[in-house]
Amino acid sequence: MIRLLISDDSAFMRIAIRKMVESDPDIEVVGEAKTGQMCLEMAQSLKPDVITMDVEMPVMDGLEATRQIMAACPCPIIMLSSLTERNSVTTIRALELGAVDFIAKKSSFVQLDIVQIGQELIEKLRYWSRQRNRVGRLTALNKAAPALAAPMPAAAGAALRTVPAQAAPGLVVLGISTGGPATLPHVLKAMGRLPCPMVVAQHMPPMFTSGFASHLRNETGLNVLESTEAMELKPGMVVIVKGGTDVVVREPFPGKLMLYEKTDPNANIHPNADVLFRSAASTSCPVVSVIMTGMGSDGMQGAKELVARKNSAVLVQEPQTCIVDGMPSSAINAGLASAVLAPKELGLRLSRLCTTRPVSSFNNPSV
Repeated sequence: MIRLLISDDSAFMRIAIRKMVESDPDIEVVGEAKTGQMCLEMAQSLKPDVITMDVEMPVMDGLEATRQIMAACPCPIIMLSSLTERNSVTTIRALELGAVDFIAKKSSFVQLDIVQIGQELIEKLRYWSRQRNRVGRLTALNKAAPALAAPMPAAAGAALRTVPAQAAPGLVVLGISTGGPATLPHVLKAMGRLPCPMVVAQHMPPMFTSGFASHLRNETGLNVLESTEAMELKPGMVVIVKGGTDVVVREPFPGKLMLYEKTDPNANIHPNADVLFRSAASTSCPVVSVIMTGMGSDGMQGAKELVARKNSAVLVQEPQTCIVDGMPSSAINAGLASAVLAPKELGLRLSRLCTTRPVSSFNNPSV
């Protein structure tokens, strides 16, 4: 039985969430909190398997409640956030503080597709109830900063690919999903400014990626931007693909990379890392791909094409440091990984790959 604690200041929303989840016989609502303070106290006394958390609540808001719960009694917290830019920034902050996932809702509950939201919520409750112990362990690891910095051993039984020496990459592509907002800043801070562009496919809905890009820009000091149609990719740029869309990299002439929106109707999640990676394989420049925390296997097929066409380096986040290790594990199990590293080490490795090798003529016309 999955024991759920609902935290929302709206009685209407609490009733709605209860009705959504009680259609599943394996979910039991053990408590309802209308303030963040109540949620904290009930989390400590009831010890639920999962908590749904509203962002805006009186006495103590969802951010502070999340921070205190993850410090006192770690538990998977799923944020329910309205699709507004202001709430997207708040939700991203909650994910950094330890919330494991979020569900985007429209501003008015009357507009909600109750069936769709209910199914999504039940699926996430089922998944995260199974990951309760993992969340507690990762919370402890994250409190110890070295856990994000120290090199980690390769996953048991993983055979790493050997990549021959190549010119510095002209492009870095990165796929990331659940756990990304809490993890990606560690990579970017360690990486610093690269002499080539980076494009990041972070699974997010519309309205969230603009706030995410702004947040990363403030956190890292790097030139982090949300993608736009027909965007020219320049050295030092970190481009977050616009939520709900897919993008492809095109090279209209040698040395010039452009980004275009081209949503793949066959992709089951957007932005899609496989779509991005496959398009990068068609460019003339060396490419490095990175696959990080997230459910499923997005990025694996695209990385396979990059390896087949360019023998590209594929850097993979160490599964032990992931909130969800599906994406990294799929790349490791497929034999694609050339390195398996913790987040900070991923950033340091990217910096070395891009700056210590001979710079390709793609990035330096004088070479």
